[in-house]
Amino acid sequence: MAQEIKVPDIGDFDSVEVIEILVSAGDTVEQEQALITLESDKATLEVPSTVAGTISEMTVSEGDTVSEGDVIGRIEVAEKQDESQAAGASQSEPAGSAQRPSQAEQTAASKQNSRATANGSSESTDDHPYDCDVLVLGSGPGGYSAAFRAADMGLNVTLVERHGVLGGVCLNVGCIPSKALLHSAKVIEDAANMAKNGVTFGDPSIDLAKLMEYKQSVIDQLTGGLRTMASKRKVNVVHGNGTFTDAHTLSIDGNDDVQQITFNNAIIAVGSEPVMLPNLPEDSRIWDSEAALSPDEVPNSMLLIGGGIIGVEIANIYAAHGTTVDIVEMTDGLLPGADRDLVKPLAKHMQNRCDNIWLSSKVTDVKANKTALKVSFEGKETPETKEYDRVLVAVGRRPNGAKVGAESAGVKVGDRGFIPVDKQCRTNIDNIFAIGDVSGEPQLAHRATHQGKVAAECCAGEKSAFDAKVIPSVVYTDPEVAWTGVTETQAKAEGIEYNKGAFPWAANGRAIGLDATDGNTKILFDKDTGRAIGAGAVGPGAGDLIAELGLAIEMGADAHDIGLTIHPHPTLAETVGMAAEAAAGTLTDLYMPKNK
Repeated sequence: MAQEIKVPDIGDFDSVEVIEILVSAGDTVEQEQALITLESDKATLEVPSTVAGTISEMTVSEGDTVSEGDVIGRIEVAEKQDESQAAGASQSEPAGSAQRPSQAEQTAASKQNSRATANGSSESTDDHPYDCDVLVLGSGPGGYSAAFRAADMGLNVTLVERHGVLGGVCLNVGCIPSKALLHSAKVIEDAANMAKNGVTFGDPSIDLAKLMEYKQSVIDQLTGGLRTMASKRKVNVVHGNGTFTDAHTLSIDGNDDVQQITFNNAIIAVGSEPVMLPNLPEDSRIWDSEAALSPDEVPNSMLLIGGGIIGVEIANIYAAHGTTVDIVEMTDGLLPGADRDLVKPLAKHMQNRCDNIWLSSKVTDVKANKTALKVSFEGKETPETKEYDRVLVAVGRRPNGAKVGAESAGVKVGDRGFIPVDKQCRTNIDNIFAIGDVSGEPQLAHRATHQGKVAAECCAGEKSAFDAKVIPSVVYTDPEVAWTGVTETQAKAEGIEYNKGAFPWAANGRAIGLDATDGNTKILFDKDTGRAIGAGAVGPGAGDLIAELGLAIEMGADAHDIGLTIHPHPTLAETVGMAAEAAAGTLTDLYMPKNK
């Protein structure tokens, strides 16, 4: 007998759009098999069949809008359908506003058979001949996020990491240790700056061994947490160097117990490495960023080659701890890519911290002498040569795509080592994904994290995509610099018409109390739609403020949306609301004469 299939409870929505028809008339379906996919502005929802049988008719098409109770199709119920089940099938199961469990999750919940794998797991969520459902190569923020998300969705996951601890570059030799040392630098500078306000401390005494212990304790706490979370999720962790031999096999070098792992899907999350300039001598005094965060001593003098994010952060660390620092940058300003008005307050502070900052200049040669590194320069204001105890090369990072045998799996790798991916983070090989630094710019941990979740969800059969409107950039110096979306420099270059709202921190009570009056917050709004398209801030905590502005852009907020949001007083967050009010023409905390 034919039975109607109706739209279940869709929560607070009056109607939603049909974005995909998954079956056709004549198809045989099982109970709980998805028939159509609906989409709201918050989530997707698959409408399942309430009974097993044969589809006799689908009454909706892609692009239609439906409401709770609408008939989407009819089904001829299987003759052996349980009578009690059929009797209740006409009433749709409430779905609420949350998304239903995916088919992969339902399958994982129902499977009772287990299969031993090469890495010791006893669970599997798919009937395939491979050791694991998902293999993740690399355990940085993108890799561990992918592994944990896949495990949470019921998949059998193996996480391969070449080092002895999880966390990758970010947690062990990059983002986290640099922020720990930047905190030390800020404490030193804050203490010195209070002298003019009547609070005086003695000169700092640096115990480098204890400082490195503090840095390592921060790392250990985070990597230990990852180890615990991997264990609780039953993620199989394999340490060793992984190299693809084909599209379903990874060879492991450096592990006596596991030499090979086969997989149904793989996620490449192998990150990047520092770029070293060619023709430099082999010398332990020439550092990359990783070496600079684990020094053997605090040098008396240092040259930083590169005035980008990594260069200025490490310059802050060493200058605060007593090193005489010079910076040489090929472009005409620090932090290329950031708007000059945001960089200006930081550049002013950097001029005070550093001995020299040479712009539009470059290093032409480095000679490793017994007592010092002799550096030759080219530039208008540079000396011909100068000697340093250490030279740090901070000119960027190179993706590791060409180092894992991806080509053996058929994966395309670009000349620079990037692996091209689509919005699902999928490579040209359907079952292999790539995320993070190896998948393109910007090379940022928070981009990798979100990509990792997308790739994991796609491995589980979910309809997921990496579709962020904006990705924030933050420089964790003092003052911090942060920006997201369209910059003014970009808008002018591309002819994007915009209105700007800006608020100087000199008029903010909290900033005045923090002696941060050279800070600034600005928001760009599309001239036609009025919606926020870009934003930036400079000052203490700018990296935290930018999160609200990123959300405003993602949600399509205009100046009134942001300005009418009540921000607590007195806080630096008020500058976000007031920048929006400046654009909306409702600002009262500054006198802004109206245009005649």
